[in-house]
Amino acid sequence: MTTILELLPGITLRCFADSCFKQGCLSFAMIRPMCAQEAALNALIPAVLLRGTRKCPDLRSITLRLDDLYGATLGTQVRRVGDYQTTGLYCAFLEDRYALPGDQILGPMVDFLREVLLEPVTEKGGFSEAFVDSEKRNLIATIESELNDKRAYAMGRMIRSMCRADSFGIPRLGDAESVAAITAQGAYAHFQKILRESRIDIFYVGSAPAEKVAQLLMPMLREIDRNYVNLPDQTAFHDDGGGDLVEEMDVAQGKLCMGYVTPVTNRDEDFVPMQVMNTVFGAGMTSKLFVNVREKHSLCYAIGSGYYGSKGIVTVSAGIDFDKEQQTREEIGRQLDAIRCGDITDEELTAAKEALLSSLRGTHDSPGSIEGYYATAALSGMKLTPAAYMEAVRGVTKADVARMAGLLQPHTTYFLKGVSQ
Repeated sequence: MTTILELLPGITLRCFADSCFKQGCLSFAMIRPMCAQEAALNALIPAVLLRGTRKCPDLRSITLRLDDLYGATLGTQVRRVGDYQTTGLYCAFLEDRYALPGDQILGPMVDFLREVLLEPVTEKGGFSEAFVDSEKRNLIATIESELNDKRAYAMGRMIRSMCRADSFGIPRLGDAESVAAITAQGAYAHFQKILRESRIDIFYVGSAPAEKVAQLLMPMLREIDRNYVNLPDQTAFHDDGGGDLVEEMDVAQGKLCMGYVTPVTNRDEDFVPMQVMNTVFGAGMTSKLFVNVREKHSLCYAIGSGYYGSKGIVTVSAGIDFDKEQQTREEIGRQLDAIRCGDITDEELTAAKEALLSSLRGTHDSPGSIEGYYATAALSGMKLTPAAYMEAVRGVTKADVARMAGLLQPHTTYFLKGVSQ
């Protein structure tokens, strides 16, 4: 059961009561409209905050502080959910009832979170330059590592082309050039701005009453100089026209990516049937794409589809030989047409449903997975609890799946091929 409390204007606490785990978790997320000018800054700031505080000015002292809290952990949390980017921190800690008599963990954990957020190491009107420079190098290395994963690189290129008029095309972590331009003073000023203006979502999973969690948080929140700016609603896909994009690179295997659009988002009644359709189409080893395009016709080394419910986008990604591009495209189209015509076996539908149900059953396997599901659902606008989601999956019919396939419209393709192929 989730209890929702509005602590201050623009600050919401969501508490999921669960006494099944020895560990609890607490996340603090500042929600920002996704924009190219902020993406890199928002991705960098949590890592800089975790480098030191006034009382714990280095990583060693932070580690010792967390060790004193029974080995608690504190990490960064940067997400993209539709039109939003979240930037913040995630805490995991032993539940108070498992601590030694007289010891408390939740309260001191909140105190340390306050210290990290409100008492960072500063110099010359900004963050520590050494901290910022170090974390900039780490972030640039993370961004550039995408180039080593050609499948992820190709999908990223396709999404950016497809969503050139939509914020969904902005990379979650920004780009390397934007990171390189960040200064310690600029990062600190931006942090003060987002702390002051952003919608803040705090999510707690554990056995403590929601009122107690709120009571622990309020002293920290009252210290923040707030001037909340309303967050715009999530929107459907902004279309600026599609097309084909081809890129040459010194690669041994081609990467074909295809993007489709649908009016169905996770805020619509047809979201669950669309999710089932995507699973029948290409999400897993029982899907039509895997069984037919890969196994039966041997047109690819790997293939799969994905559904971005927050935007209404379905993607297909395949690793192929360079000379198999046209054949693979055509066969992918044939498999989608088969679903549109209702050519779906009982086994395909059952396997797709079971794959989704298995994933949903895992939602309550850990505090982190609970936080991930409910916090993301709240941001995206999806109202379904895991139980309601599972019930809806069970009720999807072949006719529903065929109808959803009929709503897909091809939009953009991207093909990464070898040089001079």
